[in-house]
Amino acid sequence: MASSSSSRSDQDRPGLGVGLCEGEEEYGSESGWVEARSSCDHLCSLSPDLSHIPAPQNTPCYECQHPSENWLCLSCKEVLCSRFVNKHMLSHSRRTNHCVALSFSDLSVWCFSCDAYLDAQLIPQLRPVYQLAYILKFGQPPPLPQHN
Repeated sequence: MASSSSSRSDQDRPGLGVGLCEGEEEYGSESGWVEARSSCDHLCSLSPDLSHIPAPQNTPCYECQHPSENWLCLSCKEVLCSRFVNKHMLSHSRRTNHCVALSFSDLSVWCFSCDAYLDAQLIPQLRPVYQLAYILKFGQPPPLPQHN
């Protein structure tokens, strides 16, 4: 469960989140490196149909029509802008409790409730939508993940 209060504002925190999960640390917060999580308790909220998504290029924010820095809600598939534009995805997450979203900019996946990036190539429920978004954006399948 997400913390309801934080010692720092959303603008000071990495990503788009609203607080860390209970007892969790920000991985790499001192160095700027953020380690993506390999699991998330909020994946049950994903849309059952993520095999049909809007194209990452040129899909504007549903609310302000801004053309870039947009995120795809993985619960309802609305496309909304990032906190660096007009914060519509952040507002949507807070209003609807839809907490998992995919960035059309870099194809990262963020959980607003956990305040963490999720490893979309490692988490089985996220892999298909990540692969589809990659193909739609780059015209070819993503490279296989490198496991060290």
